Amino acid sequence: MDDIAQHLGISKKTIYQYFDDKNDLVKEVSSFIISDKLSAYHEASQCASNSIEELVLIAKLIRKHFNEMNPALMFDVKKYHPDAWQLFVHHEKEVVYNAIVDNITRGQQEGFFREEVDPRVLAKLRFEQIHMSFDEEIFPKDDFNLQDVHLQLFDFFVHGVLTPHGLEQYKKYEFETHE
Repeated sequence: MDDIAQHLGISKKTIYQYFDDKNDLVKEVSSFIISDKLSAYHEASQCASNSIEELVLIAKLIRKHFNEMNPALMFDVKKYHPDAWQLFVHHEKEVVYNAIVDNITRGQQEGFFREEVDPRVLAKLRFEQIHMSFDEEIFPKDDFNLQDVHLQLFDFFVHGVLTPHGLEQYKKYEFETHE
């Protein structure tokens, strides 16, 4: 709190006029971060012309967020600020899961995603892949780059869920994003 007050050029007393304690501050900042990400994901979903474009746009956002994220900070939030951590857990379990289910369902209706897959099962698989990429026992940070692991798992997921037509569309979008 001293560092924050000093950085802002205000007293700690001023901070405590707006926040009950450090946990309250961390929870509010976490809520803001989640809200900001939700807005970006919602905008990407709304402006996408199809499920493949939505997948590509959201993948770009995830890459951007990975580049901005400090894994040590997330571990600290989990360890020292359980209320704030629960906001992230709820966001992932409800919002991210439902967004994945919706994208797969939309893709199936458009003929880009395999019809025989259960969107709920694959959403849980993708959700667990994301968590697995952070697991130090599976992917020690000395041996693996977190972003590379995440991208490999994402690529594996995408290739497993798309139809040949969907994969063709995906590659077209992927090519366009690298130009």
